Amino acid sequence: MRMDDMILISIDDHIIEPEDMFERQMPERYRDEAPKYVRADNGLDHWEFQGFSTGSVGLNAVASWPHEEWGMDPVGHAEMRPGCYRPDLRVRDMDANGVLASMCFPTFAGFNGMSLARSTIDRELTKVIVSAYNDWHIDELAGEHPGRFVPLAIVPVFDPEGMAAEVRRVAAKGCHAITLPETPYGVDLPSYDDAEYWGPVFDACTESDVAICLHIGGSFGLLKRPPQASIDHLIVLAPQLSAVTATDLMLSGTFIRHPELRVALSEGGIGWISFLLDRMDRHVWNHKWTGLKITTDDKTPSELWRSNFLGCFITDPAALRVTDRIGVDTVAWECDFPHSDSTWPRSPELLWGELEGAGISADDVINKISWENASRFFRFDPFAHRPRVESTVGALRATATDIDVSETPKAEYRRRYAAA
Repeated sequence: MRMDDMILISIDDHIIEPEDMFERQMPERYRDEAPKYVRADNGLDHWEFQGFSTGSVGLNAVASWPHEEWGMDPVGHAEMRPGCYRPDLRVRDMDANGVLASMCFPTFAGFNGMSLARSTIDRELTKVIVSAYNDWHIDELAGEHPGRFVPLAIVPVFDPEGMAAEVRRVAAKGCHAITLPETPYGVDLPSYDDAEYWGPVFDACTESDVAICLHIGGSFGLLKRPPQASIDHLIVLAPQLSAVTATDLMLSGTFIRHPELRVALSEGGIGWISFLLDRMDRHVWNHKWTGLKITTDDKTPSELWRSNFLGCFITDPAALRVTDRIGVDTVAWECDFPHSDSTWPRSPELLWGELEGAGISADDVINKISWENASRFFRFDPFAHRPRVESTVGALRATATDIDVSETPKAEYRRRYAAA
C-alpha cells in the first residue's frame, strides 16, 4: 500500500451549522419558535433560542487561518472558510484532504447536545428542536451527500424516556450513533452509575444497534487548575480526561446491565489506554477483596475494552507503537476539521508518517485504523455509493485540484463573504 491508496474515514469532525438548517425541518406549528440565526452588526453571528445565545469561537473554525489569527474570540460565518458551514463545500474540502467520509459533531447544539438542554423554559419545544436538528443532520447533511457523512444524532439529555424514544427514531432512519456527555456529573446530570436514569437510553441503544460517542469537553469542569493556568493547560490535558470516562463506565456496572453497549471515546486520543488497561487489569486481580465485578462473564478490563470500546485519535505517534496492546480492532482515526487540532489539509501525509514511524506497514492493519474499524463500529458502508477505487486518498484528491487549501487570513474571508 502507498499513501494514496489509503481509505480515510474521520470519526470526529465538526459542523458549523448553516443559518437555514431549521427552515425545512421544523413542524409548521413550531416554525416561529425555532432557534434564530442572528447576524450581528459586528459580524459575530450567533443563535438565539429560549433566552439562550450561543455562537462559535475561533478555535472551532481555524481551517486555513494563519496561526497568529487563532484564538478564543467569537467569530461569525464571514470570517470562516465556507467549508466550515456549507456542506457542499465541506465535501470539496474533504476531497482535497483525501477523506471519504466524516462524522460531524454539533457546534451550536453543543458537542453532546448540552447547549440545547440548558434551556428549561419549554422542554417539550426543546425535544422538537432536537428532532429537527437530527432530521437536518440525517436527511440533509448526510442524505444529500450520500456516502460522505456518518450520521450522528443528539438526544434530549434531560429526559430518559425522551432520549430512548429519539434513539429508536433516528435508528429507524439509519443513524447508528448518538453523542452524550462524557462525564454527565460534570454537566449537572446523573452519573452513569444511575441505572434508572440512563437505563432506558442504553437499552434503546443496544436494541437499536446504536453506539454512544463521548466527546471530550463535558468533563472540563472536573479539571481544577491554578487560577493563573493558561488555556494551554486545558488543551493539553483535555484528552486525558477520557481515562476518567472509561473508568467511570467500566466500574459503574454499565456493562453488567448492558453487555452489548458500544462506546467511542471521541477526540480522546489513545496514548492513555495501554496504561489504564495495565492498571485496571492488575487492580481487578489484586484487589479482589473489594468484590468488584465489571461484567457478568468476568471479563478483564482489557477484554471489555476490546469488545465494547473504540479509541479515537487525531495524531498519536507513540501510542501507535503499542496498538497490539490496546487492540488494533479498537483504534480509529479522526481529522477534527475545522478545529485547531485538525490535520487538514495534510491528514494523509501526517497519518502515513505516524504509521511508518510506528512500524505499521501491513495493509490489513492500516485499513483497520484508517476506515474499517470505524465502518464496523458505526454500521457504515463506505462503498455503498462510490466504488472503492474512487474512494482512495489519491482518487479523491484528483477530483479536487481546483480547491485552494492555502493559508488565508480572516480579512480575506470577510472580503469574499461581503462580495458574495
